[in-house]
Amino acid sequence: MNETAQQTEFLSWKIAPARLTATQTAWFLGFEPHEVPMLVAAGLLKPLGHPPRNSTKFFATELLEQLRRDEKWLARASDAICSYWRERNARKQKARGRAATQSAAFNRPLRSSGRSDPASTKPTARE
Repeated sequence: MNETAQQTEFLSWKIAPARLTATQTAWFLGFEPHEVPMLVAAGLLKPLGHPPRNSTKFFATELLEQLRRDEKWLARASDAICSYWRERNARKQKARGRAATQSAAFNRPLRSSGRSDPASTKPTARE
């Protein structure tokens, strides 16, 4: 059964279970499954109990029902996801910029001897 069929089946249930997995939580709230860890990291969702890092996280359906109806919470959650991607893309751009400046040393014009001209890149003490 593919994920879309599973999602459709889950959303058609008349009574939801008391606790939901991260994927079911995402479907229930209208988010993508990969966005649930972002919401947990932002402190907007809290898993039940004290699960270890590498274990399955469960979320209380009763609390999710309240959050689902809370327009302010939904706005904060959407903003947190946008903020996550904005910061991540900025880090990527910064890393690319740093890599571009590091590789610029290999793209300097060559002197007739075949070596890059260190005088053109570094100011001397006499200047």
